[in-house]
Amino acid sequence: MARKPASLSVSRETILLAAADVLRQNGYESTTMKDIAARVNLTAASLYHHFKNKDFLLLEVLRLGLDHAIQQMTPIVASELPAREKLARMIITHIVEVTNNTAVGAAMVFEIRALMNARTTNGQLQPEDAARFIAERDAFFQQRDAFEKLFRNTIREGIERGEFRAVDASIVAKAMLGAQNWVGVWYRETGRLKGEDIARIMADTFLASLIVAEPSMS
Repeated sequence: MARKPASLSVSRETILLAAADVLRQNGYESTTMKDIAARVNLTAASLYHHFKNKDFLLLEVLRLGLDHAIQQMTPIVASELPAREKLARMIITHIVEVTNNTAVGAAMVFEIRALMNARTTNGQLQPEDAARFIAERDAFFQQRDAFEKLFRNTIREGIERGEFRAVDASIVAKAMLGAQNWVGVWYRETGRLKGEDIARIMADTFLASLIVAEPSMS
């Protein structure tokens, strides 16, 4: 089958999802732009029309997942729900999203270091493109920190309202998100439980570790 030469013959999101799947199979170092182009039946030249190089493509894969997660989380955080219900919904929403697209979830676990270590001075990029990549990468990590802050602030809110016991909100938020992101690595669609089932189990487990116990009536 002939490869599609037209630059707009495949949507940007389709390319990013395919790239995430190839990255999950091969890892960043072993993945080539040619591999990704072949997955969506594009010529390599067409793929370079969309993305300057593999580093830019990786950044966009990770940003796709993070942008979607923040969009889903923002209205929950802004709601007037009790902190315990708010946090439960945040955990469930995030895990369900990860199980709906495990390739992007796995990239958030395994390819962050590749993004941090991406080389911009090896002659592959023009100076202005290298500067743009660095700026966009820095913005991504700031956005990732902002996403973590949503969980951290919700935990602190629960502590202040007396719903949660006193804990180190920063460490607990990191532990929660680490566990949630890893679901994308081990989850299988053909497994015993569906994504929502796993999400509810994990939400119940995390909340049980935080909620202040009701006083005994004895």
